Amino acid sequence: MAGTSQTTPADRGGSQDDRSDPATEAFVAHRNLLFTVAYEMLGSAADAEDILQETWLRWAGVDLDTVRNQRAYLVRITTRQALVRLRTLSRRKESYVGPWLPEPLLTAPDVAEDVELADSVSMAMLLVLETLAPTERAVFVLREVFALEYGEIADAVGKSPDAVRQIAHRARAHVAARRPRGVVSPAESRDALEAFQRALETGDLQSLLDLLAPDVVLLGDGGGVKQAVLRPIVGADKVGRLLAAGLPRIDGEVSVEPVQMNGCPALIVRVDGEIDDVVAVRMDDGMITGLYIVRNPEKLSRVERETAVSR
Repeated sequence: MAGTSQTTPADRGGSQDDRSDPATEAFVAHRNLLFTVAYEMLGSAADAEDILQETWLRWAGVDLDTVRNQRAYLVRITTRQALVRLRTLSRRKESYVGPWLPEPLLTAPDVAEDVELADSVSMAMLLVLETLAPTERAVFVLREVFALEYGEIADAVGKSPDAVRQIAHRARAHVAARRPRGVVSPAESRDALEAFQRALETGDLQSLLDLLAPDVVLLGDGGGVKQAVLRPIVGADKVGRLLAAGLPRIDGEVSVEPVQMNGCPALIVRVDGEIDDVVAVRMDDGMITGLYIVRNPEKLSRVERETAVSR
């Protein structure tokens, strides 16, 4: 449960004692998967961890002799709890100060090798998933990312299998129309971020401006705590002017660290040694179409230690 000081299998990697209990052993075995399901539905690691606690509390009371498929059962519990939380978050986002961006996660290099997993947890895809209704989001994630059967998804979202098929078709079409065009190579993202890094370190913006697509969108998430743009900035000219005015005004010694964030190249920007923001990009046809800057301190707690994601 959120706020409790008691350590449970939901917030530890598993110990020898855990493996002596079948319920705990099963939960620990699927923990990274369950976290990823919750995170992809919520875009918030903190809320995903809360969902894991709630899932554990319910799982601990289940008679395992009645469970045919432990993975599907655990995913069902997680999905149901995440759907409840997602509706609460939707109301909370209505009063959020400025644009809302997902909470960035420092991920292991091997996540990028699983192209589908890396795509599904990328900042760009999580923002696309934000445009789906809660049930559509759950169905899309469970079907397209985790390959659950329609019957298993139906149990998780409280719909019939036929209804789930229709929802999946609708969600798939919705996402296809909004996701990045074509496969984005890590090299393209790295080139774009290196241009951003040069702009920060030297003040030379030209190589970055050359990569901005005409319809580029810049989103900055300060959460009302740190200064950031209060609305999306759209268009290469407007984004270029904002960067030209804002980057030279950073007060302090700037250092930039290239990292793997959400399975994709990103930058951690520090000012006077303290983390100031995380920068990620969306690439389409070799150009930057999305520039995402997360400054809200509450969303930067997971950018210095790796978070395990899996499917």
